[in-house]
Amino acid sequence: MTDLMPVPGVAGATDPTTLWAVVAVAAALLALNGVTVLAYALDKRAARRGARRVPERTLLTLGLAGGWPGAVVAQRRLRHKTRKRSFQSSFRLTIALNVAIVVVVVLVVRLSTG
Repeated sequence: MTDLMPVPGVAGATDPTTLWAVVAVAAALLALNGVTVLAYALDKRAARRGARRVPERTLLTLGLAGGWPGAVVAQRRLRHKTRKRSFQSSFRLTIALNVAIVVVVVLVVRLSTG
C-alpha cells in the first residue's frame, strides 16, 4: 500500500514517478517565473539608467515558455512594458499560444489514458 495522495485530475497520480514529474514541472515553472520577474526588473533598471536593455524577444520568449504569470506580475508591480502597444499585443499572443499548448497537452494526456 502507498502513502501517496492522488493528485486531483492527474491520471495515475499515485504512481511515484507521476508525482515526481508533477513536482518537477511545478518547480520548473516556479523557477521560470522567478527568472521572468528578474528579467523584467533588470530591463526596468536598465531603462531607468539608459543602459543596455533586455531584448523584447527574450521577455516574450520567457513568457511563452511558461513564465507569463510572472511577466504579468512584473509588468503590474514594476509598471513596465504596459504602455507599449506592440509589445502588449505580442505578449497577449504568447499567453494565448501558451494556454493553447497546455490545453492540447492536457487533452492528449487525457485521451491517451482513457
